[in-house]
Amino acid sequence: MQAGERMKVTQIEEVSKSRVRIYVEDEFAFVLYKGELRSFHIREGEEIEQECYEEILTKLLPKRAKLRAMNLLKTREYTVKQLQDKLKMGGYPENVIEEALAYVASFHYTDDLRYAVSFIEGHSDNRSRRRIEQDLLRRGIDRSTLEKAWLQWEEQGGDQDEQKMIQALLAKKGFASDKANLKERQRMYGFLMRKGFSGEQVRRAVLKEMGDWL
Repeated sequence: MQAGERMKVTQIEEVSKSRVRIYVEDEFAFVLYKGELRSFHIREGEEIEQECYEEILTKLLPKRAKLRAMNLLKTREYTVKQLQDKLKMGGYPENVIEEALAYVASFHYTDDLRYAVSFIEGHSDNRSRRRIEQDLLRRGIDRSTLEKAWLQWEEQGGDQDEQKMIQALLAKKGFASDKANLKERQRMYGFLMRKGFSGEQVRRAVLKEMGDWL
């Protein structure tokens, strides 16, 4: 918004009983509480003052986004991407989100490497490596951080025995390789593959001496 420029509030849309979504010149601008709407004298069809517009974008919303991020992190740890998505859901503009993320990162409240190592530690005995990686990638952890996390976990003494995990799952399912017929083996093979275990590990556990029929 240039100095002296005035823009029209083209739509005010209710989000909840307490919040509204503001559109300026037919484009989404931000979300405000209804009390703030009155405080800033914002009305649909009327112009918004430059000073008011800038105060909302540079003071009000960044402060609120930082508090929102901090409150989210009080209950659990988030990846940067997860926190970003949460703030987007709250209707914060992109530049406000970036400011809030930088703020919490400056206090080391977010750390994707720390998150990934912790996640691996918590699931290494019940999820395959591939499944863990898929889960972390969905949470916004990039490949480089993922590799560093595995290395750090292993350097700290972490170890994973996928064959042992498979055997535990087979026992839980009541599967006996020496008694299972072809259909049962195929079903169990698919089940373990969907769990993220490698084909080689699954074949060792399910097929044994029956030959490679896949």
